[in-house]
Amino acid sequence: MNKVAVVTGGSAGIGLAVVEGFIEEGYTAYSLDLQQGASGNWVACDVTDPDAVNRAVETVLAKEATIDALVCNAGIHFSSNIEATSEADLDRVFSINVKGAYHAIRACLPIMKATNKGSIVLLGSDQCTIAKTNSFAYNLSKHAIASMAKTTALDYAKYNIRANAVCAGTTETPLYHKAIDSYCARSGADKNEIHKEEGNLQPLGRIAQPEEIANLVVFLASDKASFITGSLHAVDGGYTAQ
Repeated sequence: MNKVAVVTGGSAGIGLAVVEGFIEEGYTAYSLDLQQGASGNWVACDVTDPDAVNRAVETVLAKEATIDALVCNAGIHFSSNIEATSEADLDRVFSINVKGAYHAIRACLPIMKATNKGSIVLLGSDQCTIAKTNSFAYNLSKHAIASMAKTTALDYAKYNIRANAVCAGTTETPLYHKAIDSYCARSGADKNEIHKEEGNLQPLGRIAQPEEIANLVVFLASDKASFITGSLHAVDGGYTAQ
């Protein structure tokens, strides 16, 4: 029987690479997203709406006997310091980045507990452990993701459910290009130069590709990582080692 993976925000970027990585490993993969991606089985879902997430998981379980892996990937980026971050901005970042993962985990835990198995992988960031300028709300949300991975791992180890976070560094995704475009529009900077500078900030001299993040996500979800839980795993080209 094929294993089943559910990925929130699986239509593009790292999420799409994760879906494709699961498919390569023989999983039946479902993407819970507002938009349909190029791969996997799409279930329309707004992760900020707990009822919508519950319905989406029910749709998966109507076709599958179990959910072996859940990847909480849906997220947005927001650049601003605390003074320039309105309460609405903060709520929006948390509703997607933090509460979206909260909703997905709560929806999938009952079937994982019933089958006494499961792996949850949360997509964090290098900002799970460090700070960056103009990143108040986003940084706060990623620290929350790190905490969620650890507490969930401890609370559900007795059910043979593992939880880990992948702390991705700067990665070339549509989200990355949107952030760079926004910065260049505000500052008048040249995008090619900014892209080059971002690469030069990494010890390996470049930013990551989505597949490089997805490789670790799929590994952590697999039985090969059966004794790994409650951990934060950096995939950042050495950035946080500096």
